[in-house]
Amino acid sequence: MAVVTLQIDGQEVAVPAGSSLLVASRAAGLELPVLCHLDGLTPVGACRLCLVAIEGQGKLQPACTSEALEGQVVATNTAELRELRRMAVELFFAEGNHICAYCVASGACELQAMAVTVGMDHSRFPYQYPLRPVDASHPLFSLDANRCILCSRCVRVCAELEGAHVWAIAGRGRHCRLVAGLDQPWGEVDACTSCGQCVEACPTGALVHKDDSTAEKHPHPARALQLRRVHDLPPRPDP
Repeated sequence: MAVVTLQIDGQEVAVPAGSSLLVASRAAGLELPVLCHLDGLTPVGACRLCLVAIEGQGKLQPACTSEALEGQVVATNTAELRELRRMAVELFFAEGNHICAYCVASGACELQAMAVTVGMDHSRFPYQYPLRPVDASHPLFSLDANRCILCSRCVRVCAELEGAHVWAIAGRGRHCRLVAGLDQPWGEVDACTSCGQCVEACPTGALVHKDDSTAEKHPHPARALQLRRVHDLPPRPDP
């Protein structure tokens, strides 16, 4: 097997050729913050939280979609990156309606945990308070678009693992939204198998079981183990 050797935050690490910088960072014992990434799904670099600085490149790159190459020198924890990550999380909160005290995912929400990780205690940006619908047409699950961060994990898990292709992202800019089927009520989409994988993949309280109440949404034990590995680590100290 071909191997590439690179340097990440001053550590030399060797990974199989074709690995992403996110995989290489984990091999170096570093956990980069992620929201859109979920192991086993195609990476898309949507949340921009895993941005890293690669020596010789003018642009920051998402580690989940960037290939680790021989001889690269990568920085993952600069002051600029920490500020951009906090800014991104602040924008997630300002752009949607995330009222944690009344959310079914409170205490098990990846966005909530990420706010702690990046040191966010308030948003410096004006809240948009968009008017978004709640779709409770499915007999088992519901979609609260107010809590959706457009990570597309539900889209990818439904397409790549279940093969049902129920979900899609429609619109552009601030009008982007998650839609079921051909922009139908979820309960009317015949392709939905009611497998619940989209609910398990959702990092917030956007997709939930109907019988979940405040702070009652909890991930499947297998996913909970992954989330603890990624999010329950203390914030990394400044270099």
